[in-house]
Amino acid sequence: MNNRSSQSFAALLVLGAGIAAESGAAVAVLIFPELGPMGVVSLRIGFSAVLLLVIARPRLRGRSRADWMTVVGFGLVLAVMNVSFYLAIERIPLGVAATIEVLGPLVLSVVMGRRALSWVWAILAFAGVAILCGVDVGRLDPVGIALAVLAGVCWAGYILGSARTGRRFERLEGLALAMAVSAIVILPFGIVLAGPALLRLDLLGLGLLVAVLSSAIPYGVEFVALRRLPESTFGVLMSLAPATAVAAGFVLLHQALTPLDLVAIGLVTAASIGAVLTGPEKAPVAEPIP
Repeated sequence: MNNRSSQSFAALLVLGAGIAAESGAAVAVLIFPELGPMGVVSLRIGFSAVLLLVIARPRLRGRSRADWMTVVGFGLVLAVMNVSFYLAIERIPLGVAATIEVLGPLVLSVVMGRRALSWVWAILAFAGVAILCGVDVGRLDPVGIALAVLAGVCWAGYILGSARTGRRFERLEGLALAMAVSAIVILPFGIVLAGPALLRLDLLGLGLLVAVLSSAIPYGVEFVALRRLPESTFGVLMSLAPATAVAAGFVLLHQALTPLDLVAIGLVTAASIGAVLTGPEKAPVAEPIP
């Protein structure tokens, strides 16, 4: 396979991973009535932690106090990010939540870019979100919007935490340990709020499906794709997350959006792509939602 074919294949993998991730979120919404958001996120994070620990087999001995502090901090950010996003998509459409959430890494990219053009993308993105939240005031749950904003802030923290953890741990080892920390934090709440339903085999199977779609597939694809694609190309493909979420919400959850909603989401997506293409070479790349 020549280089161009290899890159085309990697690009298709990234697009497929994005579809899988947002489909996983849609499946999660479908089982909210049975488990609630906390129950679903507990299964997703729990299964994701197990999968990553088995794959990465992180070394525990010989770690410094700073290493463990880094992992614990990263794990707490992961926990808050996932919980806030799942609570958000219980209240507002998946596509809207994903669009608001992507502001986190976009603002981080703008701040780190330190270029005048970067602020153009920021203004474009915030205009899109203003349109999205301002259309038919009262249509969107303000608590859901606030939770999506919190998820976006944590996504920016996830990117910074991922870079910091990556400097101290081998590939995936730090993430696996952070995911385990996240599971330890979240599981007690899931057990209390979801109760015995958390042990139903059918719901456990769906929870595993969510973990595979939203975590295992995106992480595996990221590992392969970043070896074949320039970071800018990878970042552009990741910037399509809001559009992918809209499609998943429409197909799997029947969440129809107005034409003005779609214009607003398009503005945020365009701003995210623009920030990636015109930012510094080492600008943070928006990674798949853990």
